[in-house]
Amino acid sequence: MGLDDIRRRISAAEQAAGRAAGSVTLIAVSKVQPAARVEAVLAAGHTDFGENYVQEAQGKWPGWRASHPGVKVHMIGPVQSNKAKPAVQLFDAIHTLDRMTLARKLAQQIDEQGRTPDLFVQVNTGDEPQKAGILTDELPGFLTSCHELGLSPQGLMCIPPEGQDPLPHFRLLRQLAQDHGLPNLSMGMSADFEAAIAEGATHVRVGSAIFGARDYGTAG
Repeated sequence: MGLDDIRRRISAAEQAAGRAAGSVTLIAVSKVQPAARVEAVLAAGHTDFGENYVQEAQGKWPGWRASHPGVKVHMIGPVQSNKAKPAVQLFDAIHTLDRMTLARKLAQQIDEQGRTPDLFVQVNTGDEPQKAGILTDELPGFLTSCHELGLSPQGLMCIPPEGQDPLPHFRLLRQLAQDHGLPNLSMGMSADFEAAIAEGATHVRVGSAIFGARDYGTAG
């Protein structure tokens, strides 16, 4: 596997689904990856990367961005409310808006900084008590509250329950997005991104299939 292989598979999945070429954004999940691996993917011209930890991203992306104009960094992990300021400073998109306390902090920082990352609301499609995300029946009220704060979410994101068929969750997320007029769907990872593309994913999150296995022993 590798970047070229994943790009080919995305292209084939777009074609199979009758979708326009290039309609899916590949987010290369670079969390906890050695610098040399990330730099190789940057050198190949890839522009969209995903991070799970604000502090880790702060330590590496300002420098890489300076040498690679046009790179976009997506936050795909949980954001602590006290990290809203650096999150708005650093990320071009935040895929994990999952509670009102965070919405308020992001709205405040967007107003103060004049910088507006794309926002995705994380939906807990499996209604799992231990998982972050807005419950499906609470989504309409949450979106209304976001708009009242001046936020304009661009899409929805989900992480299907581990060990379950992801298709019903992808289909549910697509329906919810359609119901609320949201154009973007962040769903699908290394094991199931082709199925997600068939169900309308606009952003897929692929890490180890591009970079190789992560070494969490080196994580800061």
